[in-house]
Amino acid sequence: MHDELRRMEELTKLLDYHSHKYYIESAPEISDFEFDAMLRELQDLEAKYPEAADPNSPTKRVGSDLTSEFQSVEHRFPMQSLSNTYSMEELGEWIERIVREIGEVEFVCELKFDGTAISLCYENGALQRAVTRGDGRRGDDVTNNVRTIGSVPLRLHGEGYPSIFEIRGEIIMPYASFDRLNAEREAAGEPLFANPRNAASGTLKNQSSQVVAHRGLDCTLYQLAGDDLPYATHHENLEAARSWGFKISSHTAICRSREEIEAFINYWDVERKNLPYATDGIVIKVDSYANQRTLGSTAKAPRWAVAYKFQAERALTKLISVDFQVGRTGAITPVANLEAVQLAGTSVKRASLHNAEQIALMDIRLGDMVYVEKGGEIIPKITGVELTMREADSKPFEYITHCPECGAELVRFEGEAKHYCPNQSDCPPQIIGRIEHFVKRKAMDIEGLGGETIELLWQNGLIHNIADIYSLDPIKLAALPRLGEKSAANILEGVRASKDVPFERVLFALGIRFVGETTAKYLASHFRTLDAIANASLEELAEAEEVGAKIAAAIVDYFADDTNRQIIEVLRGAGLRFVMEEKSLRSDALVGKSVVISGKFEGRSRDDMKALVEEHGGKNLAAVSANVDFIVAGENMGPAKRQKAEKLGITILNEDEFMALIAGGNQATTKQETETKELPKADKPVQGTLF
Repeated sequence: MHDELRRMEELTKLLDYHSHKYYIESAPEISDFEFDAMLRELQDLEAKYPEAADPNSPTKRVGSDLTSEFQSVEHRFPMQSLSNTYSMEELGEWIERIVREIGEVEFVCELKFDGTAISLCYENGALQRAVTRGDGRRGDDVTNNVRTIGSVPLRLHGEGYPSIFEIRGEIIMPYASFDRLNAEREAAGEPLFANPRNAASGTLKNQSSQVVAHRGLDCTLYQLAGDDLPYATHHENLEAARSWGFKISSHTAICRSREEIEAFINYWDVERKNLPYATDGIVIKVDSYANQRTLGSTAKAPRWAVAYKFQAERALTKLISVDFQVGRTGAITPVANLEAVQLAGTSVKRASLHNAEQIALMDIRLGDMVYVEKGGEIIPKITGVELTMREADSKPFEYITHCPECGAELVRFEGEAKHYCPNQSDCPPQIIGRIEHFVKRKAMDIEGLGGETIELLWQNGLIHNIADIYSLDPIKLAALPRLGEKSAANILEGVRASKDVPFERVLFALGIRFVGETTAKYLASHFRTLDAIANASLEELAEAEEVGAKIAAAIVDYFADDTNRQIIEVLRGAGLRFVMEEKSLRSDALVGKSVVISGKFEGRSRDDMKALVEEHGGKNLAAVSANVDFIVAGENMGPAKRQKAEKLGITILNEDEFMALIAGGNQATTKQETETKELPKADKPVQGTLF
C-alpha cells in the first residue's frame, strides 16, 4: 500500500511537470501516449485509494459527467470592468490626465483577450477556487470546470508566491478548438456558437466538466490581487507569476510615452490577425501600485487602466438569400445568408440585416457583394454594398408583409423600426420563445427545460403557454421521446423549485415587452406587488426607476390583454411569488418618504445610495415631481433636475446631510408593510389603463 501511495505522489508530480511543459512552455518532452498511460495509472490508483486522492490531482483535467449547480460566491477583491475608448484622441486625453495627476509614469500595454473573465484563488500554492466575474461583487464558482483547463496550474512551481492571493485573467477558446467544436455541433444538427467568446462562456457554464475538458479551453492571466504581493509593480508581479507556472502573455510592453503606446497599438492592430485566438483591443495600465492607489477608481472602473478597442474587422462577400426570424415579442429580424468568408478568425455565413429601413437605406439586393463587420454583436452585420460589383439585372429587395410562421399581416408601431407579428396567442415561435424566456436561468431557472425539450412539449400538446408548465402530467411527460422517468422527475422538481423564485425574477420571466432584468428589479422594488404594477397608471409606472413612457405603455398593454390575465391567475394558483419579499429595516428614518438620488457620490455608487433609501424605509423615484419629498444630490446633478426641484420647493440634501438624516432614525424592529390589492379576474372589464 505504501509503495502505491508513493507512486501516486510520483505520478502527480510527473504529470504536473509534463502538463506545464506542454501547455505553458509549448515544449513537450514525452509523447501523448506516454502521458495518457501515466494518467490512466494514476486514475486506477485513485479509484483504489479514493481517500488519498488530491482535489487538485492531474486526473481532474479529464472532468466528470456528474452535474452540479454553480454556487454564487463573493469576490474577496471586486472585479471591476474597464472603461473603453475607441480613438487615439480619447486615449491621448486619458494619458495626459494621468501625467497631470501623477507626473511621468510607466504604463504596461497588454493584449485584450476576447473571452470570459475569471478569478483564480490560490492558498499555499494550490488552486482553491475559480469564480466568474458575475456582477463584479459576486460570481459563480466554476472550479471543477476550470480544473480541466490544462493551462491553469493546479499547484504552483518555484517559490515566493503569497500564501493566499488571487490572479485574474480570461478563459478563451482558441480558433482551432472553436472550429472543431462548431464542426461537431453542425454534424450533430445542433446550433452553432456565434464566436469563440460565446463558446468559451457557454462551455465554462456547462454542467458537465467532462464536456468542458473535451472542448479545448485555454486560460491566460493578466492581473494579481492580494494583501502580500512580492513586488510593487504590476509588471514585476506578472513576471513572478510566470515563474510560478501561470500562462502569462509574452505580448506585453512597458511604455513611457503616448508615442510608444500608439506604436504598440498600431503594431497589434495588424499582427493580431495572425494570433491563434481572438483579441479585441489593447489594455493600458499604470504599472506602479502606489500610483494606482493614488489614482483610485470610480464605482465601476479603475482610473489607472483603460481598454483601447480595435475597429471592427470587415470583409466582402456575396448575399445569397434572406431568412426572416420571429422573436418572442413578435419582432421580425431579417438574417442574411452569405457565401462563407473568413472574418475575425471565424468562418461567417450569416449576418444581421436589422430591419426594413436599414435594407432600404443601404439599398441591399439579393446577389449583391456586401461588406460584413464583426464587432461585439452576437452575429456579424452588413454595413454596406459594393455598388461597382452589382449585377445589371438586380431588383430592389421586397420586404415581407406577412409573418413567415403564422401568416398574420405584419404591423409597425409608431417610433419602431422593426415589423411585428401581432398574433401573440397563435404564432408558434412567439409562444415557444416566451416559454424559453420564462424558464431561463435568470428568470424561473427551471432545469431540464431547454429549447429542444420545450419544442418537444409544444409539438406533443403538453404546453400551450407558460402557465401549462405548472400542470404537466408526469406520465405523459415521461412517455415523450428522449425523456423517460428520470428526466421527467428532474423537470418536475425544477418546476416545483421555481415556485420559490423571488418576485423580481418572476416579473422578468413574464416577458413583458421592454421589461428586462434590471427594469423588473426596479419595478418590483418600487411597487412591491404584481397587483400594484397591474393597477398602476401610465404616470405612476413612469415614476419607477428606468421606466419611461414606452416601457410604461408596454406594461399597461400587457395587463390589458385578456389572455395574459388568465395566465397570471393560473400562475397565482400554482403558487408563484407575486409579492416582493420584505426585509427588516435598519431604521424608520425614511418611512413614508419618496427620494430621488442624483449625481455622483464620494465612496458610494448611486445603487449604494438607493439601497440605503430602501434599507431605511424610503422609496426611490426616478423623476422629480410633486410626489418627491427630497433629493439627495451628489456631484454633477443635472441642472434641469435641480431647476425643477427648486421650482417645486423640494428640499435638496448633500451626501453628508443624507447620512446624518438616516443615522438619526429609530432602530426598526418590524418589516415594511406592503399593501396588497387583489388582481381583478380575467373576465373583469378593463377601464382606461387599469384593470
